Amino acid sequence: MSAESQIGVTGLAVMGANLARNIGRNGWSVAVHNRSPEKTRQFMADYAEEGDFTGTESSEEFVAALERPRKIVVMVKAGAPVDAVIEELAPLLDDGDILIDAGNSHFPDTRRRTAECEERGLRFLGIGVSGGEEGALLGPSIMPGGTREAYAEVEPILTRIAAQVDGTPCCTYVGPDGAGHYVKMVHNGIEYADIQLIAEAYDLMRNVAGLEVGDIAKTFEGWNEGDLESFLIEITAKVLAKRDPQGDGPLIDKIVDQAEQKGTGRWTSEDALEQGVPLTAITEAVFARTLSSLKDERAAAAKVLAGPEPAATEDRPDLVDDIQHALYASKVVAYAQGFQQMAAASRANEWDLDLGAMATIWRGGCIIRARFLNRIKEAYDEGEVVNLLTVPYFRDAVASGEAAWRRVINAAVEQGVAVPAFTSSLAYYDGYRREHGPAGLIQGLRDYFGAHTYRRTDAEGSYHVRWPQDGAEVRTDQ
Repeated sequence: MSAESQIGVTGLAVMGANLARNIGRNGWSVAVHNRSPEKTRQFMADYAEEGDFTGTESSEEFVAALERPRKIVVMVKAGAPVDAVIEELAPLLDDGDILIDAGNSHFPDTRRRTAECEERGLRFLGIGVSGGEEGALLGPSIMPGGTREAYAEVEPILTRIAAQVDGTPCCTYVGPDGAGHYVKMVHNGIEYADIQLIAEAYDLMRNVAGLEVGDIAKTFEGWNEGDLESFLIEITAKVLAKRDPQGDGPLIDKIVDQAEQKGTGRWTSEDALEQGVPLTAITEAVFARTLSSLKDERAAAAKVLAGPEPAATEDRPDLVDDIQHALYASKVVAYAQGFQQMAAASRANEWDLDLGAMATIWRGGCIIRARFLNRIKEAYDEGEVVNLLTVPYFRDAVASGEAAWRRVINAAVEQGVAVPAFTSSLAYYDGYRREHGPAGLIQGLRDYFGAHTYRRTDAEGSYHVRWPQDGAEVRTDQ
């Protein structure tokens, strides 16, 4: 087989197949491969007419079909399968060939694979791809990490197949080694928070404000025409409007209330703990999914635990307006925390992330695309951002809805409706805006039982009180 294909894709499940089709549709010749040859044959039978595709049935045939330096996109399940593909392909490749992991890999794995491939004379790119099956085919948001030199060789392909917003591709170089997959991880964490906030808004409108599902769907449709415009708000309206294909009523009433997860939200929260970033909204969203999974326990607890039952007796349009404000304010907090986390990781890993560029490439193709990402981009374009909450546009937007935010949480608490993402977002906001909080007592207690010392508000240095002895204060840093 002659080496004619400009790029290869191995892993032809839906995401891999759609990404290969996207590349082929945009004019590049693509060699396709899958561990199961039957899947390659099916791909060629279904899509060969869409572009210049070469089907291959072995790793040797796949590698031989590619022009040098070879460029290979790996689209397999994160974890051990990625390592297995690398181990299978690496002996067949030449110095300077490029392996591109476009799955949802954990960024420490990407850093390790980058170093291992470098030792073998290979170049490695870890790229985050967001947008689901449709995005992979029609234009995703792409977050590439690795060396600039390796990225430059695939940049024309990636920027062409990415979503385009106002003539700008939703793809840009992110940073070295694991930076691309790190940014994708935070993207997914924000997605967790966004979805949880939307679910809480739905719960409140149905069980506290008293709206029917069809009316809630129309409410989300209306919200999607304003500041809350986003892909997730758009599809929420569609999910709620869907009738049960097997019976009467809305489909939502037949979907078991157990939310699954693939781990990226948990990774985001774990990394935030390592970085020392208060990622409350995303972490509460992860915990909410975990709690939802305890379906049998919740069913038993519902029979024995005391508390109010939601009892909406009439429509509450005033509360619906308040929920809209609370949802927007809480979303701002989730994004602010996510961008704080990326800033912390950029400093710790010397990635030099361009956070304004991250907002730019999230404007299209990805799951969290939203109107106000333009505002985030503008904020970073104008200068250094300490926290998005302090940027005038977001500061004023949150301030205008702050009273409504509190009313919503009060109503939820009174009716016994859990709103952990709304509540934790407000708690973060209140904690962040207070110059003085109760942490002095925490440090005093730590000093008492562990001699951990404390600093004074009126003097330099570290201090300790000999609590059980004579109660005297001593300076410990001299």
